Amino acid sequence: MSQPTIEARMQRKFIAMSGDAAWLFTLRSAVPEGWQMVETLDLESLGEFQDILLHRFIFLDLDTLTDTFDPQDAIREVRMALMLNVPIFCFGGSADERDQARLNRADRFFERDEAAARLAQFCHQYRWGD
Repeated sequence: MSQPTIEARMQRKFIAMSGDAAWLFTLRSAVPEGWQMVETLDLESLGEFQDILLHRFIFLDLDTLTDTFDPQDAIREVRMALMLNVPIFCFGGSADERDQARLNRADRFFERDEAAARLAQFCHQYRWGD
C-alpha cells in the first residue's frame, strides 16, 4: 500500500457520482479555480481507501441508477466497506431514496438544481490548507 504524500493530501478535489451528463456539465462549470472534480461511478477505479480519503467530499446523484451503479451501494461502500467518514452530499432522489440514503449514513440532501450553488459553498467550507 502506497502512502499519500503531503502534497496529495493538500490537493483540493472532490468526487462527483452521476450518470447524467448535463448535471455533470453544470457541476463542472461551477468548479472553483484550484479545485478538481473527479467523475466516477466506480469507487474502485479511484484506488484503495486511502486514495478515496484524499477527496474532500462526494456529490452523489440519487437519480442515477444503472445496471452497474446504485447510489445506495456507493454510500454503503464508503461507510460500511471502507469505513470512511468523507462527507456525502446527495442530490435529487425520491423521499424513499433519501430515507434509504439516511439509513446508509449519507450526510445531507438537496434538490438537483441546487448542486452548483452548493458546490461553491462546500468548496469554500472545505478549502483548508491555504
